[in-house]
This record gives sequence, structure tokens and C-alpha cells, in this order.
Amino acid sequence: QVQLQESGGGSVQSGGSLRLSCAASGYTYSSYYMGWFRQAPGKEREGVATIDSDGSTHYAVSVKGRFTISRDYAKNTLYLQMNSLKPEDTAMYYCAAKRTRFDFEFKYWGQGTQVTVSS
Repeated sequence: QVQLQESGGGSVQSGGSLRLSCAASGYTYSSYYMGWFRQAPGKEREGVATIDSDGSTHYAVSVKGRFTISRDYAKNTLYLQMNSLKPEDTAMYYCAAKRTRFDFEFKYWGQGTQVTVSS
């Protein structure tokens, strides 16, 4: 069982930065595969970045080089540092987790935090 809660969203100007946090609680957290997803109105949900328990990371092409995913085991927190933000980054951002990278679907989800980037 994992409980997730996002924070850090807000409104920024194009080119600005935001740091999203995902506080996690529950058993076996350290071994879970975690990621950030986003969904804009009228658009399908898309994966943004993922991180495994060994530290391996993957990024969507659209954010690679601008976003950085990381985790702090001591604080049980997942982060997404977002730099050089663009209006197209505007979306609801969700933190998600599953037991291993090989599980078919992410089982645990947070409530989401809104990110709005204006030009």
C-alpha cells in the first residue's frame, strides 16, 4: 500500500522553473518504480519521467534536458525539477507508483497538482 500526495504546482512565466514534490508513505516504498505523468484539458495522459529503485531514469522526449526526476529515500519524497518551462507544459501533474518497472500498470496515484505556464 502506497499513498502519494503532490505539491509545488503553480503559475509561472515561460522560461521559469518549478519544483514538484510527491510525498510517499506506505510499506515497500524504497523498492517501488515511480513516475510523473501529466494531462492537459482535452489531451491524453502522457508519461513525463520515471525512476527506478536503482536510480535509473527515463524522460519523455518533450522534456528531456529540461526536467529532472529524483528521489530522497530519507524523506520518502519524489521530485520533479522543471526548468525552461513552456506554455505547452501546462497540465495537471500526477505522481504514480507501481511495485516494479515490469508491472503492467501504475497502481498508486496522487491527486495531482496544477502547473500553468503563461507566455
